[in-house]
Amino acid sequence: MKNVTDSFLSLGYWPSAGSFGFNTDILATNPINLSVVLGVLIFFGKGVLSDLLDNRKQRILKTIRNSEELREGALDRLEKARARLRKVETEADQFRVNGYSEIEREKLNLINSTYKTLEQLENYKNETVHFEQQRAINQVRQRVFQQALQGALGTLNSCLNNELHLRTISTNIGMFGTVKEITD
Repeated sequence: MKNVTDSFLSLGYWPSAGSFGFNTDILATNPINLSVVLGVLIFFGKGVLSDLLDNRKQRILKTIRNSEELREGALDRLEKARARLRKVETEADQFRVNGYSEIEREKLNLINSTYKTLEQLENYKNETVHFEQQRAINQVRQRVFQQALQGALGTLNSCLNNELHLRTISTNIGMFGTVKEITD
């Protein structure tokens, strides 16, 4: 490969010293052009770049402020939610305690009413047993009385003859007359 400088020399192109023209020598003009372009960019671009950086800085600061405000709002809402949660938990505990005490109260009421019902049933049972005993005793008495009466009538009928029968009637009539005189 040929040297770039040699190629320009071979063209025979050399601009004159006081004239204006384009230097096509890349190696010689590149650092100068770069320094000029950088100088112009720094001179004119400094304000634009500064404005861009300031705008970017302001947007970042605004975003940070908004984030802080949102964070504070979120913390406030979180604290309110925690307070509501504590309140709801307290109410739930109260409902639970009240529910348990209500259940215990209902249980005691049920036990007491069952006890009273059992006591009444026991009393009814005892009364029924007593009534049935009395009825059975009365039935037995009536049977015994009927059997005794039938036995006595049988004995009287077998032992009584007409004469004894008439004497018994007269004695009874005499007693009836005496009783009548006493009551008068």
